[in-house]
Amino acid sequence: TIPVLMLTAKGQDIDRIVGLEIGADDYMAKPFNSRELVARIRAILRRSKLETSLEPMVNEVVSLGDISLNTGTMTVTQAGKMIENLTTVEFDLLKILLKASGNVVNREELAEQALGRRFSPFDRSIDTHMSNLRKKLAQHSGETERIKAIRGVGYRYVIIQ
Repeated sequence: TIPVLMLTAKGQDIDRIVGLEIGADDYMAKPFNSRELVARIRAILRRSKLETSLEPMVNEVVSLGDISLNTGTMTVTQAGKMIENLTTVEFDLLKILLKASGNVVNREELAEQALGRRFSPFDRSIDTHMSNLRKKLAQHSGETERIKAIRGVGYRYVIIQ
């Protein structure tokens, strides 16, 4: 995953909390010290191991029902139509759910694999990303919901026949 540092003019506590909850790795408000910004960027890169472990993308196609996901081209098609504007996190979440094919994937596992960090009980970012993914999938089909929330556990991709 790609680390995100929010640099914004909004410095209230609630703004910082919301920024971190929606998926940012760090948050800085203006005005800021440029040396602190550089130090924070280096710390984020160290934590994400992006500096040393840039791995080439492996071309893998995951298909289930009428949906097909290509990891090499980062594309998703549903009933032959391209699904546009998926974020990297949404793409990763869909890939994880498709590979689990009908089984429940817990939120901790989703956070670790899609966001690259440990799950926090108050972290709602997985739910936000899942909501956005559901909306994008629903735009291409008038069918019932494909991603089901399993209360207190996680999510399951429902196979449409």
